[in-house]
Amino acid sequence: MSRAKFVPLSTHREYPADEMSERATEFYRKVSRRRTVREFSNRPVDRAIIDECLRAAGTAPSGANLQPWHFVVITKPDIKRRIREAAEIEEREFYEHRAPKEWLEALEPLGTDSNKPFLETAPVLIAIFVQNSGKRPNGETMKHYYAVESVGLASGILITGLHHTGLATLTHTPSPMKFLNEILNRPSNERPFLLLVVGYPAENAKVPDIGRKSLNDYVTSF
Repeated sequence: MSRAKFVPLSTHREYPADEMSERATEFYRKVSRRRTVREFSNRPVDRAIIDECLRAAGTAPSGANLQPWHFVVITKPDIKRRIREAAEIEEREFYEHRAPKEWLEALEPLGTDSNKPFLETAPVLIAIFVQNSGKRPNGETMKHYYAVESVGLASGILITGLHHTGLATLTHTPSPMKFLNEILNRPSNERPFLLLVVGYPAENAKVPDIGRKSLNDYVTSF
């Protein structure tokens, strides 16, 4: 017998066609202002804002609705310092030994290097973990399917939500990131996916002079 249970769809909102077009354009204009920031102010951020954006992230679709994500919010200076120290060890290894020449060339327009002061300066870090497995109600271990894709969707909503509030973000992915499990005491069934740096831009923050592809460059229609 199926255990599926359905309820009426009550949350969908439909709008007149002209309003739909206006809303689509306004949303694009809003998200097109988002830029990755590497120079942060140390101004504190209201934790309630972070929590509301995390609630939004938790609405993301996920494989079998298993919601295979875990978010760790870090504001303590000593933990941020430890994360920076561990991340810079991996980053130095990457820039000096592991990264192929073409990857380093691709990074040149961004002006990045192994020094990551924003990991301490920014008021908030959010470590995002993929849960490769979970527990059934009876305690048995169960595999999570499409876990990476699900966490990617949740992360995108989180980044967009934080931008919507007026905060800036940086997606940081030192590789490997196993040190996050150790520092943040996360279990072995969780794998670090992304370290999100969150805060206000520094007063004189600058960003790389780069552009984005046009719609025709990344969309094909049939």
